[in-house]
Amino acid sequence: MAKFRRKPIVIEAEQWFPGRDVKGVHQHFDVGIGSELDSAPHVHTIHKNQMVIIEPGDWIIPEGDGEHFYPCKPDIFEKTYEPV
Repeated sequence: MAKFRRKPIVIEAEQWFPGRDVKGVHQHFDVGIGSELDSAPHVHTIHKNQMVIIEPGDWIIPEGDGEHFYPCKPDIFEKTYEPV
């Protein structure tokens, strides 16, 4: 099978921790009683018009439109990106 390397691109990203304001992260969120999210942190970001729960240390990456964001786990981020 042929091998491929990801093309180098520069991205913006910020690592989130509780109490830190990061664009795209909503830290106050009412999930409602009985929701499977009751025990999850009340922190989320919007990715492709869906709520995604994030955890401390996740990297937040803006999509091309600048209005939607997606999280990336620290171990995946470290394997995929390097500082510029």
